[in-house]
Amino acid sequence: MTRVVRIHEYGDASVLRIDDVDVPAPAADEVQIKVKAIGINRAEIMFRNHAYLQDAHFPSRLGYEASGVVEMVGASVKGFAIGDVVSVVPSPDISNGGTYGELVNVQSRLVVRHPENLSFEQGAAVWMAYVTAWGGLIEQAKLSQGEAVIVSAASSGVGVAAFQIAKTVGATVIATTRTSAKRQALLDAGADYVVATEEEDLVGRVLEITNGTGARVVFDPVGGPSFVPLTAAMARGGILLEYGVLSAEPTPVPLLTVLSKSLTLKGYLYTEVVSDDAVLERAKTFITDGLVSCALRPLIARTFAFDDIQDAHRFLESNEQIGKVVVRL
Repeated sequence: MTRVVRIHEYGDASVLRIDDVDVPAPAADEVQIKVKAIGINRAEIMFRNHAYLQDAHFPSRLGYEASGVVEMVGASVKGFAIGDVVSVVPSPDISNGGTYGELVNVQSRLVVRHPENLSFEQGAAVWMAYVTAWGGLIEQAKLSQGEAVIVSAASSGVGVAAFQIAKTVGATVIATTRTSAKRQALLDAGADYVVATEEEDLVGRVLEITNGTGARVVFDPVGGPSFVPLTAAMARGGILLEYGVLSAEPTPVPLLTVLSKSLTLKGYLYTEVVSDDAVLERAKTFITDGLVSCALRPLIARTFAFDDIQDAHRFLESNEQIGKVVVRL
């Protein structure tokens, strides 16, 4: 029997239960991993709350990210051996398997040997954030040297990953946050500029920073009323990538601004990367190279014990952290 986290109903963090279950041997195309650390994501909180793109089938496992040691390999798997230190690229299906557990089976295409210079905690904090940021900024937007990108909800793990990826290609990062409380921490995490949207004029600041041009790329997980100033702060021909729905308010489309600037508004999910083998390999190469060179480095906000998984969720929901929340086994 193996301890895994499951939910038997939707609700707050108290619905997370550690159950004893039998974990089968890996399928032919799977790798079985003894988990050492788990990355916690807002998507899992939304899934738990029944506010996500997928429904749970109770009792449901959950979890996207983990790092650990290979315990077994499936019959058709090549390139991995027992004892390899690995981390997990998020699956397109949050509930099929799930990484919240002491032992997990993962499709081999979603397993990566993480560099020796990473801890297990860092390994568990890589792939959701960096795949999401890489897919949006590099694969979709083609962000390049000298361009400006607005990264909103910037204190998240994805936000910090976006800073680092943008800097590797020579772009200027404008981070947004509601108040100035996190300004210095965001600058320390790699942002070139920070705009506190409840205290400053976002459009005016971005135009000032970009010498009147605006930002060609916006990377936003919020939606809601902020859509209007974000589009107003964009450069002509720019692209806004919407990868989340953190705002509970309706999202207005400022059609005149979109038309007058020839803007592209793109709904984007990390699954566009992980569902395509060729794109996924490009992502793995870019991110692994960046980890080896230390140009990319996960920022860990706080680490919890496995038995404290409920507290880990509550901490992430409090929105006090900058960087990734990790659970250590």
